[in-house]
Amino acid sequence: MENIIAKQNDEFRSRLGIPVFGPAIPGRFVFTQGINALPPEVQIDLWSLIRTYDTFGPDNDPYGEHDFGAISHPTAGKVFWKIDYYDPSLHAGSEDPADLAKTHRVLTVMLASEY
Repeated sequence: MENIIAKQNDEFRSRLGIPVFGPAIPGRFVFTQGINALPPEVQIDLWSLIRTYDTFGPDNDPYGEHDFGAISHPTAGKVFWKIDYYDPSLHAGSEDPADLAKTHRVLTVMLASEY
């Protein structure tokens, strides 16, 4: 059975929240201070790596949701990205992450040293 949350997360991450087909995936993208301090060309490179990330396995994706990744970059070093699920007001966690009407995704990108 296909994991709907993984499919939504892949679309959200790869399309910047703008789908090719179907409804938009509500959400936003956040870079931490460490990522914001990097040169723009490094930020663009990181974003490209995150958009195309597909190295999911039991160690980094135990629930099959495609909501976390770790990448190594020659300038930035180890970088983590994580998708969290909030209610549309961003005041609490989503009661049903698969329901787009009840969920606002936040993808955070951070240096591993900021964790």
